[in-house]
Amino acid sequence: MTKSSAILFILLFSLLFKLEEMRVTLLLVVLLIAGGLFMFTYKSTQFNAQGFVLVLCASFLGGIRWTLTQILMQKAELGLQNPIDIMFHLQPLMFLGLLPLFAVFEGLPLSISEKLSRFHEAGMLFSLVGKLFLGGILAFGLGFSEFLLVSRTSSLTLSIAGIFKEICILFLATHLLGDRLSLLNWLGFAVCLLGISLHVVLKAMNSKGDKALEPHKEGSSDPDLQLLLRHPEQAEEEEEVVETPQQH
Repeated sequence: MTKSSAILFILLFSLLFKLEEMRVTLLLVVLLIAGGLFMFTYKSTQFNAQGFVLVLCASFLGGIRWTLTQILMQKAELGLQNPIDIMFHLQPLMFLGLLPLFAVFEGLPLSISEKLSRFHEAGMLFSLVGKLFLGGILAFGLGFSEFLLVSRTSSLTLSIAGIFKEICILFLATHLLGDRLSLLNWLGFAVCLLGISLHVVLKAMNSKGDKALEPHKEGSSDPDLQLLLRHPEQAEEEEEVVETPQQH
């Protein structure tokens, strides 16, 4: 349930950094998705104060991370619109930040593991390395798609896509793992889907409006077309203004 607050933090920082404009429809979409996700996961887990604080801090930092990433990728003068470029600059810093945590929590168990350092069969080692390599490829693809989505849309759209993935996982858990959902949970599922559908419709309408304005902008920027459409009286007045300084 606490993860549903991530979209609220992303909206907050998007408004603070002026990446999004304050609109009633935008607030309605965020409230529908966050409220629906809260109801959908209500009473599905036990409350733990330490876990609640950690997840809330993660949501807060995630909101800052993705809004700053959007600023970096959508500034043309920085030249970081390509997802590969932003990954080339950010991934080493992310690796250095996670390396101490990996060394403290997983370094010792991994170093004494029979599958890595004390293996008895070469096939076991190759299997482990192959799984790590496959996980790295999937992680690279996930990071690439996330940065690509942020560069083309916004961090808010990325958060909504992540929420859609979560509700799909929870929905599959009800059929594959036998989890039971109450009437309130199903109502939250419907409300969350309604908010996501509304966001998709609004994005589609905005993109159509932008495409409709592009021909007018291109036409107005063409100097030859402006010369042809210029009124004859206006042209004569401009010629008189040009001739007057020459007579003096």
